[in-house]
Amino acid sequence: EVQVVESGGGSVQAGGTLNLSCTISGLNFRDYSVGWFRQTPGKERKGILCINSYSSRIERVPFTISRDNARNTLYLQIRDLVSADTAMYYCAADRSLRCTWGSSINLEDVSYWGQGIQVTVSS
Repeated sequence: EVQVVESGGGSVQAGGTLNLSCTISGLNFRDYSVGWFRQTPGKERKGILCINSYSSRIERVPFTISRDNARNTLYLQIRDLVSADTAMYYCAADRSLRCTWGSSINLEDVSYWGQGIQVTVSS
């Protein structure tokens, strides 16, 4: 059974930095592209960054995505948090997952989703 578990969310002050983690078990992590998405109530889920198995780190300020294949874990760092970063954050895995900042995604096209983790930015 594949399990996708996000951690590290919660309430954070504006201007701060947040680090999210996503550990995926039950599959060969190295064979999968993985990524982070986010969603706010009433809006569709949007891509933040995705990373394939050949890369270890991608930065798109203020976001940095990285993966540790030895730990089956994906990370997301968000710097200089603003209230607009308040959302539910989702980790995803699929052999052919691709996304860019703000890209739409068909949820059914992705093999595995985490349950989501809430991030709330307060000023």
